[in-house]
Amino acid sequence: MLDTDELVLRYAVPERETPHLRVNFISSLDGAATHDGLTAGLNNADDKQVFDTLRMLSDAVLVGAGTLRQEGYGAMVLDAPAVAWRTARRLPAHPTLAVVSGRLDLDPRSPLFAEAPVRPLVLTHAGAPRDRRRALAAVADVVVCGDDAVDPHRAARELTRRGLTQVLCEGGPHLLGTLVAADLVDELCLTLSPVLEGGHAGRITAGGAQVTRPMRLAHVLTAGDLLLLRYLRAR
Repeated sequence: MLDTDELVLRYAVPERETPHLRVNFISSLDGAATHDGLTAGLNNADDKQVFDTLRMLSDAVLVGAGTLRQEGYGAMVLDAPAVAWRTARRLPAHPTLAVVSGRLDLDPRSPLFAEAPVRPLVLTHAGAPRDRRRALAAVADVVVCGDDAVDPHRAARELTRRGLTQVLCEGGPHLLGTLVAADLVDELCLTLSPVLEGGHAGRITAGGAQVTRPMRLAHVLTAGDLLLLRYLRAR
């Protein structure tokens, strides 16, 4: 296993009050973002340790609704050591879950909401079904961030307005594609899994305009044959 203290130093953002959007993904060597439709087939305990560390460092975890359903997300609850680390630094015990959803196809009775230690955010648009907005408003703060689609810039401003400056996006590919097109990605943490997948699995981005966003390599960590890469926006 990797050293947790070293991971904190490696991934810490020096100025917490400055808005910073970090995305975390995994890929096979030949570019597949999933194995049999899920990321779990690509990762291991070392990748999970980085995954947990990034959550510990974050104010909010941003996820698309499709990824929540596909990956089987539960409530955004950290383990006891992570809670102790955060509270010792006067941070909330757990990060806020922020869900991006246009259709609001979310169950307000699910543990995702019912067992959440921090009231989640749901970022949607004005055209979302009103009955679903009302149902979710009982268990989450439902925020309109656009007229007929979620505007990523408005969503980012809403998170900052609430003091959630250190944001970790965990997917999915369509959300990342939108963020890349909007030029909102400050950092990419990419795990390269030592496998070749073949088949028709998608990339870590999907949709969005074709753009080029230069990045610079901040570090490379190795865990056996696994590579843990951190890239920052090139200034």
